Amino acid sequence: MTVILLSVPSLSPMQWLGLVHPVLIILFVYPVVGATIRLGILARERRLDLNPIAPTVPVEHADHGRWVTAVMVVAVLIAMAHDVATAPVTLAAPRIAGFLAAALGVVAALVALLRSRRTALRLGWAISTWIGLLLLGSQPEVHRGADWPWQAAFWQSHYWGGMALCGLLLLSLGLQAEIARRLAIRRLHVGLNLMVALLLATQAISGTRNLIS
Repeated sequence: MTVILLSVPSLSPMQWLGLVHPVLIILFVYPVVGATIRLGILARERRLDLNPIAPTVPVEHADHGRWVTAVMVVAVLIAMAHDVATAPVTLAAPRIAGFLAAALGVVAALVALLRSRRTALRLGWAISTWIGLLLLGSQPEVHRGADWPWQAAFWQSHYWGGMALCGLLLLSLGLQAEIARRLAIRRLHVGLNLMVALLLATQAISGTRNLIS
């Protein structure tokens, strides 16, 4: 019997960097989102006295939401860094340094959001984080597909779907303190996260398309 051994091609450092983004999303974001949804349902049942669950469940739901948002932002930064690092034209050192400084600024704004307690500050840091992502994504080396809503490629873009997803997650995180206090904000939170679930589904499709194209 003849045994055929197939050699597995080795990956370059840049190819490994390109895999970090989908690996983080697949191994962390999607499973934790599922757990967050389940905990949110349990927290609602506890609030309505439908299920005598532990009082720690709403806290765990909020913690899971913070983890998902933080990892999502980091994963997007890594994807942008890969696009910049693999650009066909070698960038000048000042531009690379500027990109890294801006990325660190986004991370700093995210950390400030996670640590803030007042809603006004949290919303300010959430908006700052999202604007920072948009500014980094505006670099010509970042693959966006299209930049205008009247272009069909805009609605098929993995990049713009990711930006919308990050924006919704950051908004929910900014409003976290108000969700427990106000019914209107809770309803807004539910509506936002229905959109998040839809975007996660479409991002899985467009991300897989980008990997095999």
